[in-house]
Order: sequence, then structure tokens, then C-alpha cells
Amino acid sequence: MDTSIWFEVKNLHVSVAGKPILKGLNLSMNAGEVHAIMGPNGSGKSTLAYSIMGHPNYTVTQGDIVFEGKNVLAMKPDERSRLGLFLAFQYPVAIPGVTVANFLRTAVNARIKATAAAQHDGVLPADVKSISIPEFRKQLRDAMRILKVDDSFASRYLNDGFSGGEKKRAEILQMALLKPQLAVLDETDSGLDIDALRIVSEGVNILHERDPQMGILVITHYQRLLNYIRPQFVHVLINGQVAESGGPDLALQLEERGYDWLREPEPEVK
Repeated sequence: MDTSIWFEVKNLHVSVAGKPILKGLNLSMNAGEVHAIMGPNGSGKSTLAYSIMGHPNYTVTQGDIVFEGKNVLAMKPDERSRLGLFLAFQYPVAIPGVTVANFLRTAVNARIKATAAAQHDGVLPADVKSISIPEFRKQLRDAMRILKVDDSFASRYLNDGFSGGEKKRAEILQMALLKPQLAVLDETDSGLDIDALRIVSEGVNILHERDPQMGILVITHYQRLLNYIRPQFVHVLINGQVAESGGPDLALQLEERGYDWLREPEPEVK
């Protein structure tokens, strides 16, 4: 395996409840790149996202996922997060009783401690301090301004009673505070009207402008999201494999022609 590649999925086979979903998927990215994954229902797009983050229901039977030279398959989801991987869920879970602000501050402090420990051979230095409340509030207000959410958002319970657009903004708010190295956006456009889609996309773009070395992997059904978050590379999943890769124009071809032209023809019955 080429350890010079920043992020690589190599010959990945994944099963869910014993059913093979990914069947030898290959993908590589460099830092700062924006890639889009497209494909029909059941092609394995969300399975790829969950496998990258280590969801326990997704069983990797073969292959590797390597980030900055480290094979993450042996790591738990929280370890992958502390390494710099981030997943914005298609269907975020509500957590009644936990406010957005408390959730985010806890996550930020966990990231601070993990980073400090990694810099000292896994040992947390005694002088490492949590983020101060004034500094956290400043960062939170800045991120909420980018995503155009009211200050009251911070005191609400995470995703509890949120609209579809609010849930997706909460996901990108987490991304803004955690500052991941690789952000995987799993169908962030799902359930969004055009205004919410534009606001969320603008937030992602601003975060990428602030940190040009952050890689973004956008998973979507439709080309419309890619009008806002513009990828350099587009990959099409068909039946658990990358069937075609290309530039942004590939997404336009899919909008015009659909996916049938990339499917393998059924063998003739003689």
C-alpha cells in the first residue's frame, strides 16, 4: 500500500447482516481535495460513509481504510474521530436532555485532550486545559453566524424537535467546532429545501476556505448539491464498486443520462 496517499480505501468489502454491500471498492484522496460520491439507491454510498467511521453494524470482510498512513479499521469510532475523521449523518439522532452547547463543548474538550495525548506518545500532559467558556462561546457564536442560526439554537436539546434543515445545520456546526481533517457528508442535502441547502452548503464552503487542507467527501444522489459544494472529482458507485470516476462534468452527465449507462448489461440467457 502506498503510504504517501493521504486517504485511501483499498479493495474494501463490507457486509451488513451477512449481505455483501461493498464489493472491492477503491478510492483515494489528497489533503484539501473535494470528492463527490454518487450512485443509485442501494449502491453502497452510506455503507462507505459508515464503514469509514467504524459503525459496528457494518462488517469489513476484506480491504483497508488508511488515513495519514494509519489503518483505521482496528480503531473504534471515537478514536477515528480524534484522528481527524468526521461524519455528518444523513439522519442525525436526537439526544433529549443534552443541549447543543454542552454537547459541542464536551466534544471540543475531548478533541483537545486527544490531540495533546497524541503529541506526547499517548500520555495526557497534566497541564492540558479544557477550552475556556468565553473562548468556546466565541467560537460557537462565530460558527452559528456562518450557518445563520439564532443564538437560542445553542440552548436547545440536540436534534430534539429540530426540522430537517436544523438537523443538518447542527451537523455542520459540529464540523465547524471540531475542525476535522477529513469530513464525510452523507447525503447532507436529504430533506432540505433550496434555501436550507444553500445555507448549509455555504457553511461548508466557508469552513473549507478557512482550512484549505481539509478534505471533503460529499455523498449525494443528486447533482443539485454539487452546484454549491463543487467537487474536483466525482465517483459513481454501482453495485458496491466505483464504476466511473471523472471531473465535475460527470455529475452533469448523470443528471442528464441517469445511471443505466454505467450498469453492466445482464448476461444473455441461452
